[in-house]
Amino acid sequence: QVQLVESGGGLVQAGGSLRLSCVASGLTFTMGWFRQAPGKEREFVARISRSGITYYADSMKGRFTISRDNAKRTMYLQMNTLKPEDTAVYYCASDPGSPSQGLGSWRYWGQGTRVTISS
Repeated sequence: QVQLVESGGGLVQAGGSLRLSCVASGLTFTMGWFRQAPGKEREFVARISRSGITYYADSMKGRFTISRDNAKRTMYLQMNTLKPEDTAVYYCASDPGSPSQGLGSWRYWGQGTRVTISS
């Protein structure tokens, strides 16, 4: 069983930056970030393999950077030049396989951390 705990969310003005963290208990596998904006479906942001290979949703490229520190069992999401439309609850996910962007392919989920971007 893997437990995931996100942190780092908060209220930031547009144009600012935030770094989210996700700490995993137990074995660490492929990890990823998703987000769910108010009234919208949860969407894929990025994923990173245990070896550090990254993949981003097209709309997230450029401003977001995913990384991980396996020794600390921690994954990060550096978010720059934030926009009001980035307002969402950001979720950490993990899976022992090779998960796709689909929600159903991820086995473990965190509780989420809320990010609010003011204009």
